Amino acid sequence: MSNSGLQPTIDLEVYRYRPEQQAEPTYDTFTVPLRDEWVILDALNYIKDELDGSLSYRWSCRMGVCGSCGMMANGEPVLTCAAFLKSYAPGSIRVEPLANFPVARDLIISMDDFMEKMNRIQPWIITDEEKPLEEGEYLQTPDQVDEYKQFSMCINCLLCYSACPIYGMEPSFIGPAAIALAQRYNLDSRDHGQETRMDILSTDDGIWQCTFVGECSEVCPENVDPAGAIQRYKVTSTNDWWKSKLLPWTSKQ
Repeated sequence: MSNSGLQPTIDLEVYRYRPEQQAEPTYDTFTVPLRDEWVILDALNYIKDELDGSLSYRWSCRMGVCGSCGMMANGEPVLTCAAFLKSYAPGSIRVEPLANFPVARDLIISMDDFMEKMNRIQPWIITDEEKPLEEGEYLQTPDQVDEYKQFSMCINCLLCYSACPIYGMEPSFIGPAAIALAQRYNLDSRDHGQETRMDILSTDDGIWQCTFVGECSEVCPENVDPAGAIQRYKVTSTNDWWKSKLLPWTSKQ
């Protein structure tokens, strides 16, 4: 951090990768105003508007809702719309794309692998039989909503995948957000897709890859607790296994 006149400043070391121009990534350093109300996203917008219009990154709502502005700040996955510059002063801030994902350009990652895994767990309500429209809504009690509400708060920011050492070493791992979202539907009283999702999540790339490091829950900006969802799944899977051994007639045919 430096002080230029009356306005303090802070340096951002920004990851740059433009595949049409360079074979390997580099870093560019930009000096931006250090204002109490500014977050990293404000600094990136300042760079884009005032210093280098070629800088590429994702953002949308600026309110911690859309999840699109996730990046690495000094090695930690954060929502840049919620990471204040003053929290990093007086040092500089190294801004990089989220770890564990292919980089498309500058701070933009490819989300293709994540989207495929999310779709694999069938994140929608599966019903055995649709009731006639004239019977009205599928009503739920407040307790029934509370059962799954925590796991419904995921904003798909991918911070948990970036923080997960298992996903970093084993990209085939279906990952914390997908498992938490599967739990959101499994715990919904209107859903009947639990067995289908358990078949998917009990594979080699599913819940048993997780070693319960817990970093996914630590970085989650919405307190979804994907680590808790994974452990809950493990208990259910273990109970199902024991039932199949001790009470084989109760297992699915």
